[in-house]
Amino acid sequence: MLVVALLALASASFSYGLVLAIRSELAALDPASPHGDVDTVIYSAPNASGQKRVLAILRGDESRVLVPSDQIAPIMKQAIVAVEDKRFYEHKGVDVHAILRALWADVRSQSVVEGGSTITQQYVQNAYSRNKDTLARKVREAALAWQLSQRWSKDRILTAYLNTIYFGNGAYGILQAARTYFDRSASELTLPEAALLAGLPRSPTFYDPVQHPAAARERRAYVLQLLFEQGRITKAERRKANAAPLPRPEDVRLPGTHGPAAYFVNYVTDQLVSHYGSPEQVFGGGLEVTTTIDLDLQEKARQAVEEILKDPSGPAAALVAIDPRTGAVKAMFGGTNYRRSQFNLATQAERQPGSSFKPIVLASAFRNGIAPSTEFVSKPVKIDAGDRIWSVSNYEGSYLGQIDLRQAMVASDNSVYAQLTQVVGPKKIVRTAHALGIQSKLPAYFAIGLGSVAVNPLDMTRAYATIANDGKRVDGSLLGDLPRVVASVRSRRNGKVKQNAPMDRAVLPPAQAETLTSILEDVVDQGTGRRAEIYGREVAGKTGTTDDYGDAWFVGYTPELAVAVWVGYPDALRPMRTEFHGEPVSGGTLPAEIWRAFMTRALGDAPAESFTPAPYLPAYDLRVVHRGGRWQLDNGFCPGTRVTSYFVGEEPPTTAKCYANEVTVPVVIGRSLESARATLESVPLTPDLVYVPAKPRSRPGHVVKQEPRGGYLSANDSVRLFVSLAQNGLVPNLVGSSLPDAKQRTRKLRLAVRIRYAAGSPSGTVLRQSLEPGIALEPGLPITLLVADGSRSSSQPPRSATAARQPG
Repeated sequence: MLVVALLALASASFSYGLVLAIRSELAALDPASPHGDVDTVIYSAPNASGQKRVLAILRGDESRVLVPSDQIAPIMKQAIVAVEDKRFYEHKGVDVHAILRALWADVRSQSVVEGGSTITQQYVQNAYSRNKDTLARKVREAALAWQLSQRWSKDRILTAYLNTIYFGNGAYGILQAARTYFDRSASELTLPEAALLAGLPRSPTFYDPVQHPAAARERRAYVLQLLFEQGRITKAERRKANAAPLPRPEDVRLPGTHGPAAYFVNYVTDQLVSHYGSPEQVFGGGLEVTTTIDLDLQEKARQAVEEILKDPSGPAAALVAIDPRTGAVKAMFGGTNYRRSQFNLATQAERQPGSSFKPIVLASAFRNGIAPSTEFVSKPVKIDAGDRIWSVSNYEGSYLGQIDLRQAMVASDNSVYAQLTQVVGPKKIVRTAHALGIQSKLPAYFAIGLGSVAVNPLDMTRAYATIANDGKRVDGSLLGDLPRVVASVRSRRNGKVKQNAPMDRAVLPPAQAETLTSILEDVVDQGTGRRAEIYGREVAGKTGTTDDYGDAWFVGYTPELAVAVWVGYPDALRPMRTEFHGEPVSGGTLPAEIWRAFMTRALGDAPAESFTPAPYLPAYDLRVVHRGGRWQLDNGFCPGTRVTSYFVGEEPPTTAKCYANEVTVPVVIGRSLESARATLESVPLTPDLVYVPAKPRSRPGHVVKQEPRGGYLSANDSVRLFVSLAQNGLVPNLVGSSLPDAKQRTRKLRLAVRIRYAAGSPSGTVLRQSLEPGIALEPGLPITLLVADGSRSSSQPPRSATAARQPG
């Protein structure tokens, strides 16, 4: 008993101590109180003398200005409650119902699909917790949330929550969010604006209306639907709000001043927030972040753009430079005025790359064993894309006849690379693009082969840098498969340093990457990229121009730097038909000139480096056929073959099973024997009949199975048909028969007859029957006969045999 009493006393003392400790921490939850934040400082890469420059200081109150409750639009409060915690005004800080509902949803899906945290718990987590996600921490947060609900009003909790959550694009708190996205105060927010903002905290990056407008619009619609279901808005208000436009990308900007390389800093900040999981770990998180940006190269990028694009009302440009050996982003020119627009043309302007995507198609071909000596006929082509016919023609209708893939790259031949896309397959091209470092979502359409997909300059630079680095993509040891913009992160709290060291990931064998580089050298020496030539230096690259001159690209590299340049109008897809001295802007004009101007400055007087010479890669021509979703070797009998050149040792591993005088086996299952026989004999193939019992109620004399089902055979080979045969006879046609005759016939067939009467004449004649004549029957099969009762009226309902005497 004494032991039990002591244990009880110890438990009570512990619980009391925990309550007191938690109460003592409540004051720190007030967003207006000091939190002990330590500034995060973002630095440039060290310069030649080892000095780093401060790019930005991210304080705990960065982008956050506290506003009282009466300065927040009521619809904003309603929207955030609707989507984050609809029982906010009912529970005491911890919602047991939501926890159980979330647990049940997770169990059903066998994954975490729904959270159970209330707004109060989320606020406690954001405002207080910085340690790891442990059970003890969750219990402590729940206890704090419960205590907070006892001491603060619901409105105070909701106001504090809205003042502290992160809305993306650097906006921290509802006032800065309203200013960043809509250039208005929090009290002036409208229904569609409030719904958009309410949907952001769950995933500010994924639902960012600048980078992912479709996802943002869908999320806003979801919030509006919740408001409607909860009776906060009418159907008309929901419809009108759904039709409201999203903020224009160029209008989304955070008020305030910024240091050098502001677009780059914003991109780095987004990477850090995504990695650490919450803005609080970054803003005021006590980090010292050394980035990869070279401010000298950054300035030279600006100078190059301004040297070539002199008209402020003309097209704009974006430029990204990456050291291919380390994956370090050395320069990022994303716009001319960060104060006016935070829209980063280098990372957010996803536009079609045109022919600058062709090296990625060729890299995908290499990964599938296809050598550059493979030939196609350059001509107008029509490709069956499944749901439509894809017609492809060359620029200005110029065709070169039979050419190989190297020549087609130099000439930027659309016809050949459309045919290569059909051979390789769009899905494999998408996989190669992502493996090379492209982060944008890419649809597996046939048009991907000609660059009709949306990418950004950072994507393209990283992909080309992988090719330049002997086919090795460079990731970061800390941040993983992302453009490497962070070199290291040091905690100012404990002094620990985490390196984001370069990590190579092989995508192409070095010999294949070097071969691709040699082809891209030819593009600059002999093809469309001649304006990018730099005297005395080896340059590889590719131009890209979209239809009607809406976008123009040059992406290229030397051994030291990979650089992408995009030129176009950022606000809309506008044709650039006269902006190059009265001529159209193609990838070989303004983008190539900007590329050369930057690279000339960037490389300066440094000794010229050389690419590793491409080795001889033996290849030989093979006749192949596309069977079973893959290319297979021709066994000598296959129709529809083509000749493809394969690297030695990388040819298709299987040989197709084709037949002499091969014909396609039609599928005739479900047809009548007569129809199936006629179809096979017309191929010509010989039907081999096997009869099987027909299922009751089915119509016999039809093909129920065949061997082989589809595929190929030689002409006049046999196809085995399994034909249904009625073993117990067929259902007769009894309509018009007298009842006695009908009874006699059904009795012989052992059918279970049920008689019903209806108005009609002559009396005792079968008017209708329930089973269709000619189908297979079995003993005991029920059949209902409708028999005329001799009356002329048709208004009376039918009578069953149990209610009427059968006529004599």
